[in-house]
Amino acid sequence: MLMTAFGGFLSLLYLAMLVLAVVALGMAVLYRDDAYRAAGKQNKGFWLIILGVAVAVNLLVPMLFLQIAGLVATIVFFVDVRPALKHVSGGGFGRRRGSSSDGPYGPYNGGR
Repeated sequence: MLMTAFGGFLSLLYLAMLVLAVVALGMAVLYRDDAYRAAGKQNKGFWLIILGVAVAVNLLVPMLFLQIAGLVATIVFFVDVRPALKHVSGGGFGRRRGSSSDGPYGPYNGGR
């Protein structure tokens, strides 16, 4: 009985790690490459490889220490990289706020 409950708990834990890695990989894909450079983080290709390996390990290799390494990379992306990308990108996945006549230093309204 106890072993069955522990096995179910581990299955849920593995599933949660997989879902987090897939979500992080999806977010890493959506941000532009220049946002990574502007935020002072590793480039987009680096994060795509790291998070892709984390997803592959969670799917294919049932070794807990490798899955924990992938989880650490996923947590680093969520806690450090994503907020920096969000700040540089203006809040989201390349979304811009303001009017369509806004330039890089403010609105182009002829000085009005």
